[in-house]
Amino acid sequence: MKLSLIKVGNGCRLGKIKNLGKTRDHTMDIPGCLLYTKTGSAPHLTHHTLHNIHRLPAMAQLTLSSLAEHHEVLTEYKEGVGKFIGMPESLLYCSLHDPVSPCPAGYVTNKSVSVWGAGGRVEMTASKFMAIQQALQPDWFQCLSDGEASCAEVTSIKRARKSVDRSLLFLDSCLQLQEKSEVLQKSLIIGVIEGGDVMEERLRSARETAKRPVGGFLLDGFQGNLMATETGLHLLSSVTAELPEDKPRLICGVSRPDEVLECVERGVDLFESFFPYQVTERGCALTFSFDFQPNPEETLWQQNGTQEEIKYLDQTEKIKTTDCTQEMTSFEINLKEKKYSLTDVQRADF
Repeated sequence: MKLSLIKVGNGCRLGKIKNLGKTRDHTMDIPGCLLYTKTGSAPHLTHHTLHNIHRLPAMAQLTLSSLAEHHEVLTEYKEGVGKFIGMPESLLYCSLHDPVSPCPAGYVTNKSVSVWGAGGRVEMTASKFMAIQQALQPDWFQCLSDGEASCAEVTSIKRARKSVDRSLLFLDSCLQLQEKSEVLQKSLIIGVIEGGDVMEERLRSARETAKRPVGGFLLDGFQGNLMATETGLHLLSSVTAELPEDKPRLICGVSRPDEVLECVERGVDLFESFFPYQVTERGCALTFSFDFQPNPEETLWQQNGTQEEIKYLDQTEKIKTTDCTQEMTSFEINLKEKKYSLTDVQRADF
């Protein structure tokens, strides 16, 4: 794998990741996103529809939590999860958890990390984790880590230190086991940056992880609302400044358009794409301009022969409606509202 930067400006990184996949013939643009899947299938899309989408993400995201219970079948299959799910040509990235279904806290020890599937809790030691990765045969996979330091509103220095220490021990164990696995020689381990909201531990995690032979870095613990936005963005800028420029930076739990742009400005390359799935599940639809406007308060947009002033929208504002039990964002419309329903006459026309 080779990451080539074309341009770096205001913290943003524009480039390509080349020589990807087991055949080394795939490329991926950065910044970019991963294709979100549920047990290897893109939600609400048939296989045929999926592959007719223009500019489909080059890499699909699988979640260990949804596949761990089926690893015996894949072990016997012996040809990897890509062929098993009908995506033999796709690049595959295996993350620990499903970003849409956060797992309960309190189940990380010095020897294991727990994931939660349909059947409940599955405890992962380093050896079991690597055995499952050997059955899956992904191109990239997230290493085991202790991400629970970020689950508390305020992280103690002691807990943040333990999070980093455990994550580095898991990484070293997995790297040693990878060396002994012939099947995983062409797979890349993605090291995880932990440390909660403690700057010193975040930087130590970044520096120590960068010393290991990892394929890239996953920035964990920046999802949700437990950490103040300013604190999170400051940590993000500081951490990415410590990472080598020739390896990709991923972030988990961030998928909303405005949050993605904020992270791109701080040197993050790859994002998960679960936000459209969340919008669909709460009966809503995305509706916003794909054209980036540097100053939306002043820019005029030509539309239908008239110029309309684009008014600034606070993208972080949460909108609650009586028809939608989950919180909407300002990027959405609620399809359950009457104004979006078909009348009897319109139904007859169909």
